[in-house]
Amino acid sequence: MINLFDYWRSSASYRVRIALGLAGVQWQNIPIDLVQGAQSSPEHLSRNPQGLVPVLEIDEISLTQSLAIIEYLDETRSLGFLPKDPIGRARVRALGYALAMEIHPVCNLKVAKFVTENSGGTLKIQDWMIEFITPGLAAFEAMLGNDHYCYGDQVTLADICLVPQIYNANRWNVDLSSMPKITRINAKLLELDAFAKAIPVAP
Repeated sequence: MINLFDYWRSSASYRVRIALGLAGVQWQNIPIDLVQGAQSSPEHLSRNPQGLVPVLEIDEISLTQSLAIIEYLDETRSLGFLPKDPIGRARVRALGYALAMEIHPVCNLKVAKFVTENSGGTLKIQDWMIEFITPGLAAFEAMLGNDHYCYGDQVTLADICLVPQIYNANRWNVDLSSMPKITRINAKLLELDAFAKAIPVAP
């Protein structure tokens, strides 16, 4: 049995749900309610000392960190999430990391809440999100070529990272009108079964 400990609105968990869907495997979702603080319970900390989601139990091991999980799935199941050539792998990783390591951490809800709660009422969470998501996605748009997906004609790590980030952008009403490549690619990806089934749904 494959177990995914996740939170429905977690971008990192969303990435792993997409990857599992693309891998064509069955898994069991075990919710960790971040709002209620379940990530800090002794039980969950024994799975992941960072107190984060997702955690994936698969192949008799337990894995953390979404990008590491996605690369493990790729390497053990030959999914093609990274190109075979070194340049292609570097390009795809750069695109994926631009989303998962640049935009996502500063827009983590825990970070945004801390900043807004300590701003003396001068900042709202939406203001913070728009301030950082907008230029981050604008830069990502400029990094894209004219491929079918983020890189080439096959779904890669970059695409798996893109869709959850656009979900968040839409959640916070980020204006994407000046980003036609991102908008086009996101729409194409959401037509794929693995992406459509991974969309966050409130419990």
